[in-house]
Amino acid sequence: MNKLKLIMCASAATLGLGWAGAAAAQTAAPAPAPAAAAAPAAPAASPMANPAITAPMAANPNPAVFDAGPLGKITVDGVFSVLGGYQSPSPTFFGGADRNQGFFDVSNAQVIINKSDGVFQFYVQAGAYSLPALGATYFRSTSITPNTFGYVPQGFVKIVPNSMFSIEAGALPTLIGGEYTFDFQNMNIERGLLWGQEPAVSKGVQGNFSSGPIAISVAYTDGYYSNVYTAVSGLITYTFKNSDTLAFAGEGNVGRNHVSTFVTPLAQNNGQIYNLLYSHTSGPWTISPYIQYQSVPRVIGPMGVPLTASASAWAGAILTKYNFTPEFSVAGRLEYISSSGGQNLLFGPGSNAWSITVTPTYQKGVFFARAEASYVSIGSGDSIDGDMFGQLGNHGSQVRVMAETGVDF
Repeated sequence: MNKLKLIMCASAATLGLGWAGAAAAQTAAPAPAPAAAAAPAAPAASPMANPAITAPMAANPNPAVFDAGPLGKITVDGVFSVLGGYQSPSPTFFGGADRNQGFFDVSNAQVIINKSDGVFQFYVQAGAYSLPALGATYFRSTSITPNTFGYVPQGFVKIVPNSMFSIEAGALPTLIGGEYTFDFQNMNIERGLLWGQEPAVSKGVQGNFSSGPIAISVAYTDGYYSNVYTAVSGLITYTFKNSDTLAFAGEGNVGRNHVSTFVTPLAQNNGQIYNLLYSHTSGPWTISPYIQYQSVPRVIGPMGVPLTASASAWAGAILTKYNFTPEFSVAGRLEYISSSGGQNLLFGPGSNAWSITVTPTYQKGVFFARAEASYVSIGSGDSIDGDMFGQLGNHGSQVRVMAETGVDF
């Protein structure tokens, strides 16, 4: 394990060094029109409008396009991928696929349908998926899909009366955080420690407004997928002339509920969470730091029994990416989180931890392959109650290596 720690520390130092590279693109001139009259051409293909994807991962630029009559143009895309991993120590939780240290799984088998023009629009994402995340047990897609957001995890209808305003309703991606829910959307295979505190998918309604460099979204939802509609969230984004962005996001529960499920943490679902996010792009570099604050209240049950104690947490992360070539890049993530109070938000009440992740990625056309090495260290945690790593929950660190390959079809 000491050698593994030294390897991960060396990776941390590597993140601070410059990587050199370049990116290129080309366009083709349009073909001349035929001399004779011809049947109307099929709608032009374009990348899928949803879900959002963070480079270096990219959607299929030429998805299947169908003319759906009165519905207009519909694009159909999808993702199929498999991954394998190894971690030490293991397991983090009995019943997980990683109980025997090594594991292999289908990470995505999803079909994505978009109608993204006109006044009436919609989006449907359907299929199986896994949700690999640092510090958390890996559950196979056959287990995690039905126990989290189901086989249609995201989907909504959207009314767009003009270029400035829209409203959407359904199972919505969260407005909170610097990473998306599904691994093919992100720089890294695994989501980070900060993502583990954030809502991922919320059901409700959301309004969007944009004018010039300002974009504003406000949503009324069920928060952490609780089916109790008492959460209000918002996101304000300012885009600078050089395409850098500065954003502020927040969510809070305006009521109290006692829902506690596999996907709905009782404490976080009743609390508040805020982000300040910045993203800078310069040539082959992308650097995206953000800070996060959350607080959870003391929750009293129906019989006057305390269900959760009050607590809070501060966290920060830096996500980086460097393109060596248009096909090959390396992404990195460094993060730290510290909690205080009587409620367990992390690895025991008052615990803190840091992590580092390095992910080289290759994508050529619709094919992609990437590897990943990550290290999580718990500065202070509860080993007595088994809230840390290992079979007995008393290990203070964990190393994971993973590999994933697949296609955007």
